[in-house]
Amino acid sequence: MHTIPLAVSEQQVSPGVLGFCVVALLGLALFFLIRSMNKQMRKIDFDDGTGTGPATETEAKAEATTEATAKPADGRN
Repeated sequence: MHTIPLAVSEQQVSPGVLGFCVVALLGLALFFLIRSMNKQMRKIDFDDGTGTGPATETEAKAEATTEATAKPADGRN
């Protein structure tokens, strides 16, 4: 089998401009993806588990209604 000689040696072959552009575009896309993820994470409102108040708006309304309609403990109206 005949081998074809290469025009350049194997030591001179490099990724070149196309390889740099691909890596640069991937890095840029990653930057914007992480930035967008951080914006979305800041929007999330979660319960921190301290138990300092009602977990939902419905529970808050239910507690307010219960407190407003409850009779005083001493039996007076």
